[in-house]
Amino acid sequence: MTEGNIRVATEADLEAITAIYNEAILTTTASWDDQIVGIDDRRRWLAEHGTEPNVTLVAEIDGEVVGFAGYGSFREKAGYDFTVEHSVYLAPEAQGRGLGTRLLSELIDAAAARGIHVMIGGLSADNDGSLKLHQRLGFVETARMPQVGKKFGRWLDLVFVQLVLDERRRPGDPLPTE
Repeated sequence: MTEGNIRVATEADLEAITAIYNEAILTTTASWDDQIVGIDDRRRWLAEHGTEPNVTLVAEIDGEVVGFAGYGSFREKAGYDFTVEHSVYLAPEAQGRGLGTRLLSELIDAAAARGIHVMIGGLSADNDGSLKLHQRLGFVETARMPQVGKKFGRWLDLVFVQLVLDERRRPGDPLPTE
């Protein structure tokens, strides 16, 4: 069941964005950071990920920010100007409500509207929910890098997924046949 509001993030959302991100740092492998961050860190992040052509969105339920998604540069060289890397984070109580799908779908639409050609995600191979979300929205796995990260005392595999925005399925398109 989906509910809530999706909108562009503002400075006023930084406290909630920081809290959601820190929860992910402490309890999941969605972020490979191992130390919580402060609002100044997220302010710098939002300055990069919330300035054209980049976008950061938040999901709200009853006026409370419960998730965010944004994208920024994939690499700094000019040849990558039309490729972005994204992230999506939800507070635990917001998961399973369809907000991750809505956030990422709207982020994809925003990127396409700004002329972005490819969106990339770097996912922990043990994050089944995120892997399934991306697959549902048309992302394909392009690389799997074993044991390139470590968190919670164990090695983690990194999965790169990508979506070519010009070739993605749009609402109402027929499902591919197998």
